[in-house]
Amino acid sequence: MAKDALFEIGLEELPARFIDDAANQLTAKTKKWLEELRISYDSISSYSTPRRLAILIHGMAEEQTAVEEEVKGPAVKIARNADGEWTKAAIGFTKGQGKTTDDIYTKDIKGTSYIFVKKYIEGNPTIKLLPAFRDIVLSLQFPKNMHWGTETLRFARPIRWLVALYGSEVVPFTIAHVQSDNETYGHRFLGGRITLTHPAEYIVKLAENFVIADPAKREKLITDGIKKMENEKGLQIPIDPDLLEEVRNLVEYPTVFIGEFADSFLDLPPEVLITSMKEHQRYFPVKSPEGNLLPYFIGVRNGDIYQLETVAKGNEKVLKARLADAQFFYEEDQKHPIDFYLQKLNKVVFQDKLGTIHDKVERVIQITKEIAETLKLDDTSKQKAVRAAEISKFDLMTNMVNEFTELQGIMGEKYAINFGEDETVAKAIAEHYLPRHATDQLPETIEGAIVSVADKLDTIVGCISVGLVPTGSQDPYGLRRQAVGMLKILQSGKWKISVEQLLNIALKLYQSLDIEQGDIEKTAMELHEFLALRATYLLKEANIEIDIIQAVLSKAIGVVDYTIAKAGNLSEKRNQADFKQTEEAFTRVLNLAKKAESTAVESRLFETPSETFLYKKFKEVQAGYQQAKDSLDAEQALLQLSGLTEEIHNFFEHNMVMADNEAVRNNRLALLHSLAALIYDYADMTQISWKQHF
Repeated sequence: MAKDALFEIGLEELPARFIDDAANQLTAKTKKWLEELRISYDSISSYSTPRRLAILIHGMAEEQTAVEEEVKGPAVKIARNADGEWTKAAIGFTKGQGKTTDDIYTKDIKGTSYIFVKKYIEGNPTIKLLPAFRDIVLSLQFPKNMHWGTETLRFARPIRWLVALYGSEVVPFTIAHVQSDNETYGHRFLGGRITLTHPAEYIVKLAENFVIADPAKREKLITDGIKKMENEKGLQIPIDPDLLEEVRNLVEYPTVFIGEFADSFLDLPPEVLITSMKEHQRYFPVKSPEGNLLPYFIGVRNGDIYQLETVAKGNEKVLKARLADAQFFYEEDQKHPIDFYLQKLNKVVFQDKLGTIHDKVERVIQITKEIAETLKLDDTSKQKAVRAAEISKFDLMTNMVNEFTELQGIMGEKYAINFGEDETVAKAIAEHYLPRHATDQLPETIEGAIVSVADKLDTIVGCISVGLVPTGSQDPYGLRRQAVGMLKILQSGKWKISVEQLLNIALKLYQSLDIEQGDIEKTAMELHEFLALRATYLLKEANIEIDIIQAVLSKAIGVVDYTIAKAGNLSEKRNQADFKQTEEAFTRVLNLAKKAESTAVESRLFETPSETFLYKKFKEVQAGYQQAKDSLDAEQALLQLSGLTEEIHNFFEHNMVMADNEAVRNNRLALLHSLAALIYDYADMTQISWKQHF
């Protein structure tokens, strides 16, 4: 007969950002554990609140599933002697499995016969196996752990109670001196101690004690409350998914309320108000039907409706203090010019070996100039980009950004406009931090994009130059994120500048600086490897297969948009029958060209018309290929290369490449080397697993 099982870990309040991942881990680990134990069940429900992580297993079998296992023994030639009798090896094998030689049968595996027996394994009672759930709890991983009291266990928060029930029986185990039991706890203030007689009571009894254990139900209560407020008061309340997820994980019994603040605070930039509400107080901002910010906020209480108005008033006082501080910072910041804040950058260290933020800004200015010239920007755009680089970090020294770090760049744009800077320059200040994360927007202006790339490039090259290469999960300067962001900007803007050109710009600058740094060749290699891995990530996002990724990145990362387009073309061609002749021709050229000792082709040494025709065709294709490459037309470039196919096949049909005559042999290899160099420039075709089927 099947029974339900319940396991609950009762904790001090978990950080909201820990909860979902921990709940997912608990579910995944439980499923794997049950599968390994061969315990069948109907379904699993996961529950989580700030004070608990729980698993309810429905319809769990009372014993393990019995299995008949096939056990492999020694080879027949070892198991039988010359007289055909069973050897000691065979007898020992069967005895070890609780069988006799009468149970032996043989099977062939890769041409060799082995002896086997079938072993029947009885299932153990489930109740005897369940105490091992303790190991599941101990295996949970969190971003940060802590010790408490005299305990040696490291866990996200102190464990205060443990529930472990199988039907009506308590499953016994102990963690950190806490013994498993059938008692849980309701809401910290509104609920009490709860004794469970059966797992099925869990959700109902918690709800009676003001705990909604299902996070999806808590989320729905919050969204329903917000929508009700919208309908009743004619408001627009945008629901930020990240904020909703966090608030849902901050409460056990959500109740939505509305609060207000003074109209005068609406004179602050909307970003300041929204940041104060969302990031600091976890409130939902309120807008008019037209989308204008209104002097209201939506909060979520961890409790019922009792004295809800008093709760709203208390939250209003807290927000008022926050906004008053912001208003003071906003007014004070504008009493000083931009130069006042730029001078302060000299006193703030960016990184010990890389100097101050002022030093970083100076480097970003130089890199910005070089990129602008390489991209052949007009003088006006170049001047705006350089000015944006010059003042890109000034707002870091303002009171507002010091208090609200999330507003870096945003306040830079606001203040720059207030100080009379060009609007494009001001926007570039905000944009140079983009993208902040994988799904964030990219800069819209070319000026913002250039400063963003320059800033990220300086951080990446600077850190790796002084030995700060990311390892494992350690990446304190966010180099991986910044590298992907930089590559995405290059791709989106279709910049006609290769990653290698950018690296050279930064490396050349760093060589001129009085900074203690590693060997330049080693640094260049580490930088290429680091960025190639990020380019691989970008290509995988574009659904490109790994062998094609390796093929297009074999020589260089190149112009990002062009490289991605090349990979896309090859991904299509690999399955097309009409490309088989070209693929075979290219692969044969690349393989033989490795034997070339000389790269100089002498037409006077040609002995057959096919050599002459191939060389002539090569010259034609070389010019057309370069033109397509300069235009970043990956499809046309491959089409140009494909024009060599017929002449390559004719060459191999009518010529012995490895001719006896040394001069002729070397000349033919040199010709193939020239062809290979052109093909390699597109991709190393030998690394691709071609899949044409016939």
